[in-house]
Amino acid sequence: MSGHSKWHNIKIKKSKTDQQRGKVFSKLAREIIIAAKAGGGDPSGNMRLRAAVDRAREASMPNENIQRAIQRGTGGGEGANYEEVTYEGMAPGGVAVLVQALTDNRNRTASEIRNIFTKAEGSLGASVGWLFEKKGVITIRKASAAEEDVLGKAIEAGAEDMKVTSDEYEITVAPEEVARVRQALEAAGYRPTSAEVTLVPKSTVPVEGKEAQRVLRLLEALEDHDDVQHVYANFDIPDEVLEQVG
Repeated sequence: MSGHSKWHNIKIKKSKTDQQRGKVFSKLAREIIIAAKAGGGDPSGNMRLRAAVDRAREASMPNENIQRAIQRGTGGGEGANYEEVTYEGMAPGGVAVLVQALTDNRNRTASEIRNIFTKAEGSLGASVGWLFEKKGVITIRKASAAEEDVLGKAIEAGAEDMKVTSDEYEITVAPEEVARVRQALEAAGYRPTSAEVTLVPKSTVPVEGKEAQRVLRLLEALEDHDDVQHVYANFDIPDEVLEQVG
């Protein structure tokens, strides 16, 4: 997971540039709309919506934009009707890739995603979903607390595991336990930087050199697509390569 955490952090840094902010806001709004449509407009009772709103605030999305998206999701606004679509494929080096998108035109999005895979020397259509499992992941900045303290409180709250990356504690929980464990950590004085249900690879594929660069170019192209919300991959790429990309 450490490589994936670093990739996640790189994406967050890139999303905060002015050039990318408009596109990020659009993607965040779609996620909020779908989350509110599926589970209601109250973040306290809708974990997916709360996670989407937290990501929106982390990206400095204006509150009025957030509220407008919630209203659209609960039927209080007009706009395109989005549907959730998942694409499965392979990147260079045998890396499995799972893409989650929100689209108002399924045929157009499928064609464009296929083109991205082809240009990056990957392939769309492989069955790779079984290589990932749904988990709750909560992160806390490493500089904010001692490892032993966070680990103790996380286990007490019901966490399954905790890994330490270069700058974060990465706490894994059952998907249905994210809200409860997060609340327990907040009550103990910790401030999670993220808490969401995500897909975690069951195993990873090591890639280096030019092959690693090709994998990351594919992921960046997918992330840059307007309809793509999340990209998951089971790569294990050296930190120095990820740093170069960042």
